[in-house]
Amino acid sequence: MSFRGWTLRRRIIALCVTVGLIFTVLGVFAVITAAGNNRQLDNVLDRASPMRAAGEQLNTAYVNQETGIRGYAISGNEANLRPYTEGVAQEKMLIERINGYLRPENTEIRAALDEVQRRAAVWHRDVAEPVIATIKSEGVQAGQAQINAISTEKFDALRSAIGAMQDDIAVLRAASAEAARQSSRTMVAIQISAAAIIILAGSALILLLDRMVSRPVTELAEQVREVAAGDYEKHISSTGSPELSSLADDVDGMRQKIAAELAEVREARTQIEWVNDQLKVQAEELTRSNRDLEQFAYVASHDLQEPLRKVASFCQLLQRRYAGQLDERADQYIAFAVDGAQRMQRLINDLLAFSRIGRLTSGFTEVPLDRVLTEVKSQLEPRAGEEAEITWSELPVVEGEEPLLTTLFVNLIGNSLKFKRPDVPPVIRVSAEQVDGEWRVNVRDNGIGIEAEFADKVFVIFQRLHARDAYEGTGIGLAIVKKIVEYHGGRIWLDLEAEVGTSIWFTLPVLPGASDEEPPVPAQETRKEVTA
Repeated sequence: MSFRGWTLRRRIIALCVTVGLIFTVLGVFAVITAAGNNRQLDNVLDRASPMRAAGEQLNTAYVNQETGIRGYAISGNEANLRPYTEGVAQEKMLIERINGYLRPENTEIRAALDEVQRRAAVWHRDVAEPVIATIKSEGVQAGQAQINAISTEKFDALRSAIGAMQDDIAVLRAASAEAARQSSRTMVAIQISAAAIIILAGSALILLLDRMVSRPVTELAEQVREVAAGDYEKHISSTGSPELSSLADDVDGMRQKIAAELAEVREARTQIEWVNDQLKVQAEELTRSNRDLEQFAYVASHDLQEPLRKVASFCQLLQRRYAGQLDERADQYIAFAVDGAQRMQRLINDLLAFSRIGRLTSGFTEVPLDRVLTEVKSQLEPRAGEEAEITWSELPVVEGEEPLLTTLFVNLIGNSLKFKRPDVPPVIRVSAEQVDGEWRVNVRDNGIGIEAEFADKVFVIFQRLHARDAYEGTGIGLAIVKKIVEYHGGRIWLDLEAEVGTSIWFTLPVLPGASDEEPPVPAQETRKEVTA
C-alpha cells in the first residue's frame, strides 16, 4: 500500500513512532553526555582541584623540611629539627593522597610525581641526612660548614619538579573544565533539538489533521447540507483520509437509497392521488346511489306499500265474503294471493329495516345489556310459550344504539325459538366475557342447530336453509344481525364446536376508559322464565 493510501490512524502512529525514535536517540545521547559531564565535573571538583591543593601543600612540606635543616644546623637544638620531621611525615601523607587521586590515564602527572619523589630522595640522601649526621657527630660548626659548602641546586631541582607536576595538574583541570563546559553546551543543544522536534511534530500533526480531517469534514458537511436542502442527485465524496472516504461512500449510498425511496414515494403519491380521484368519483357515485336508495326506501315505504295494502285488503275481503261460495280451486287461489301479499309486506318491511341500519341513527349511548334482554323477553313472550326458558348471566354495559341492539337480540333469540326441536322445550342462554379489550357475547340454544357447511351462508341476505313452508320468515334476520354487529364495530361468527343446538358469538367494544379494568365476575346465573 502506497503512502497516499495510508489511513489517518496509521499516519498518526507512524508520526508518533518516528518522533519517539528520535527522542529515544536524543535521550540516549543526552544520558551519555550527562555521564561525561558528570565525569568531567568529578575530574575538576573531586580530583584536579584537590590534587593541585595537595601539590601546594607538598611544596610547603619540602620548604619546611629545608627550613628545619638550616635551623638545626645553626642552633643544634633538636626542637628546631621538628619542622623537618613533620615535613617528612606530611610528605608521605600528601604523596599517598595525590596517588589516590590519579587514574591510569593520568600518566604525565604520575611521571611528574615520580620525578618529585626521586628528587626528594636525592635531596634527603645528599643533603638533609648528611647534615643531620654531621651535626650529631661533629657539632654545630661542622654542620654549618657543611651546609655552606652544599649547593642549593638539588633543592631547587626538587621545587622545579613540584612546579612541573603542578603544571600537569593544571592542564588536567583546565581540560576537564573545558570538557564539562562542552558537555553543558551539548545538553543545551539536545534540549533545543527536542523542543524543535516537538514543535515540528506538533505542526505536522496539526497540518495532517487539517488536511485529512478538518477540511474534508467541512466539505463533507457542506455536501450533506446540499443534499438535505433537496439536491438528492448530488454525488457525495471526500478527498480526506481513507476513513472519511469510506464514510463519504456510505453516506452517498444512503443518499442513493433515500433518493430511490423518494422516487418510489413520489410514484406512490401519484398512484394515491389517482386512487383518490377514483375514490372521489366512486364517492360521488355512492352518494348518488345512496340518494337513489333513500328514494327507493321512500317509494318502498309509501308508494309500494299503498297498492300492496289495497291488494292484501281486497284479497282478504274476497276470502271472507266469498269463502265457500266458489269452488275449492278459487278458494285456494284467493288464499295464495293473500299469503303472497302478506309475505311481500313482510319482505318490504325487512328490507326497509335492513337499509335503515347505520343510515338513520340516534347516536351511541351507554346501553346495559341486562335491560335490553329484559325488553327482548317482554317482546318475545307471546312467541315463547310456557315451556320456553331464557337465562342470562350478568351482562356488561356497552356503547351503542339501544333500538338496534334490541333488534339484534330479538332476531337471535327469535331464531332460537323458531328453530326448536320437536317435543323439546327451548332453552336459550346468553353470556358474555371480556377478552383482549372487547366483549364476546354468546347466544346458545338447544334447537335443531346449523350444519358446519352453512356457517358462511347463514349471514347472507335472503339465505334460507329450509323450505318456505317449513319455517316462516324472509331469510333476512341474521343478515340484519350481522350488519348491526359490524355497525357497532364488532364481528359475528357461528360456533362450530357446539355439540347440541346453535351457538353464535359476536363481539362489542369495551367502553372507552374501561379497557384496562378486570371483567366483571359473573354473578350467579339468573333464570328468567318467559311465560305466555
